[in-house]
Amino acid sequence: MGAVTELVNKKAVADAFSRAAASYEQAAELQRQSGESLLALAREQNLPLGNQVLDAGCGTGYFSRRWREMGKTVTALDISAGMLLRAQELESADHYVPGDIERLPLADNSVDISFSNLAVQWCNALPRALGELERVTRPGGVVLFSTLAEGSLNQLSQAWMKVDGRPHVNSFLTPDKIAEACAPFRHHVEFSQHTALFADAMSLMRSLKGIGATHIKGGRLGGLGGRQRLASLEKHYVRQEGKLPLTYRLVYGILYCE
Repeated sequence: MGAVTELVNKKAVADAFSRAAASYEQAAELQRQSGESLLALAREQNLPLGNQVLDAGCGTGYFSRRWREMGKTVTALDISAGMLLRAQELESADHYVPGDIERLPLADNSVDISFSNLAVQWCNALPRALGELERVTRPGGVVLFSTLAEGSLNQLSQAWMKVDGRPHVNSFLTPDKIAEACAPFRHHVEFSQHTALFADAMSLMRSLKGIGATHIKGGRLGGLGGRQRLASLEKHYVRQEGKLPLTYRLVYGILYCE
């Protein structure tokens, strides 16, 4: 696959999510919606799903628990020690494994389903992440993943650019780049969009902090900012229905392992 520049500070990402572990499930509405959409897509495709599930980037284990409700045996994996501990406290899975999706500490062909909901955008290279998920999934199994595409958080980025000339958000892959990462595999990909509305800049920024999304490539976003900076952000934010919109461009993918 060639050398990949390590743009993401994995320890910083893990630490940010660990700090958010206690508040994550309350704040993670987008993650719940995207995960349910991914499960619905799998049902629509009438996939022959097996029993062994890897929840890669499990967070606090919300979807590990959903898979267990369906009678599956679940291995929960996360790079964040705090998230994995919270998943254990909630008795989310059958097995708990600390690990990086780009270097999965699992044997080849060891699970029937690899499920990864809004996690691979934190990887350095989507092809490497998908390759690892495919590697650990047996022939006849599937990789189910969701991620974010270019255009996500655009309103926030544009407002910050007006405040201080910096976007303060991560860039995301274009749909073409995501399709290119899926190209080596037989696959199915769908795109959708979700917009959340916030009363003010404080609640918008807290929503990102609450899900641990406070790391940008090259450094942390930092705190919420002082009142003056948040007031300036609100001033420059383009409103929708009198509120501050935050749009996520979502990608749902299925890789068929052969």
